[in-house]
Amino acid sequence: MSELIANKTPSSVRDWLRSVKESLKSIVQPGQVFKEWKPWERNVFRFVFIFLIILSVPLDWKFYRTLFGINWLHLNFYDLLKLTKYQVQFISQENLPKYGIGSFANWGIAVLLSLVGAVVWSRVDGKRKEYNVLYYWLRVIVRYRLAVVLVAYGLIKLFPLQMPYPSLSNLLTNYGDFFAWKIYFQTLGISPHYESFLGFVEVLAAFLLFNRKTVTFGVGLIFGFIGNVAVVNGFYDVGELVLSTYIVLIAAFLFVNDIPRLYDMLVREVPAFANKLVPVFSRTRLRKTRTALRSVFLLFFVLFAWKTFDNFHNDPYKIPHTPGLNKAYGYYNVKQFILNKDTIPYSRTDHNRWQDVVFEKWSTLSIKVNRPVKIDFSSGEGVHEKDIDRNYELAGHAGRHYFYYKADTVKHTLALQNKNINQRNERLFLTYSRPNDSTIVLAGINENRDSVHIVLDRINKKYMMMEGRRKVVSL
Repeated sequence: MSELIANKTPSSVRDWLRSVKESLKSIVQPGQVFKEWKPWERNVFRFVFIFLIILSVPLDWKFYRTLFGINWLHLNFYDLLKLTKYQVQFISQENLPKYGIGSFANWGIAVLLSLVGAVVWSRVDGKRKEYNVLYYWLRVIVRYRLAVVLVAYGLIKLFPLQMPYPSLSNLLTNYGDFFAWKIYFQTLGISPHYESFLGFVEVLAAFLLFNRKTVTFGVGLIFGFIGNVAVVNGFYDVGELVLSTYIVLIAAFLFVNDIPRLYDMLVREVPAFANKLVPVFSRTRLRKTRTALRSVFLLFFVLFAWKTFDNFHNDPYKIPHTPGLNKAYGYYNVKQFILNKDTIPYSRTDHNRWQDVVFEKWSTLSIKVNRPVKIDFSSGEGVHEKDIDRNYELAGHAGRHYFYYKADTVKHTLALQNKNINQRNERLFLTYSRPNDSTIVLAGINENRDSVHIVLDRINKKYMMMEGRRKVVSL
């Protein structure tokens, strides 16, 4: 009996594989004959096929650990974003540098595997004259993979989440204290409508890839837009260089198919012929599979758009969600600073004397003081439930110390903790009073267990980019 099962199982598997192979080949019109490929074309294709499959198809267990670890009943848009950002991980991303050539180590391994696979493939299938059908299906896989990541990143720009409007503390930070990537993000963030337009372009490019007849237009948009993003990620040290380079790479792969036709039409000025393989979905099972996959893509788009819209309106993931002290938002000069009963006059060099303070609209208080800031080198892209962990406002620059605070409006107390992951041990416990609308008086214990008494005087400073240039501004 066991021998019968052993003999039957491989046969069943072979029959199934043969059925799948015949279904995939059925897209070719009966009687259609293809031109023989040159030997170097076949060899290059074998390498490219294996390489792009490794980069594009989730083959490692880490992806599925993330997939099945999602709480689908309480889905967050960032759960879907993490899936779309999937990159092959022979080496964990945590163990690789975020910048430079070292961040492409996984690609190097993929190249070696592809070279070995291409050599083996050429030995096993050396008599094959062309790979037109396989080329078609590879383009389908790459198109949908590219469309998914473009939809994800397009939507978090369409609903301006990726680059939020600069906080008041950021506006009061010296330009030279910012990393290059933070300057770039702030520059885009000050114009939410432009950021939304960029997101619309990405989403449009994704839907142009969705249809085989409009792929060329979609690829053109990608080169013009994402190509620039890839350069920005590299030279501004944004930290997404591998993903943006991957997008440009597979867009270039899709564009290669059109180069001969475009060359004939634009350079030689001769008739340019259409694709050599025009698919015919004659088999019912293949048509249903195609419809199902398209439906899944549209479902992903609707679900991601809904969750992104909800996050933008209810709880933007880069901004703390707890409201700040009522009517305290603003920029304050430190009018008086008393440390252990000694009044310290205004100073830009004293390590203890506060120079100015900002109360944000949310539960963040930032302090300008001549004390070193241990820079948060992250990109602030993480999604965190707790406000103290939402670090976009302080990531990528120095110059100010950021504190998360809990306000007890009955006892009039503030419990502050430094938001910087490198300085979380700094805590202040202060009482507050408000003699008038523009003054806040703080008193209590600072991070060094010294007593402090601080008088803050609000400055009604106007910011030109908020006021705009289309109306009269009185300074």
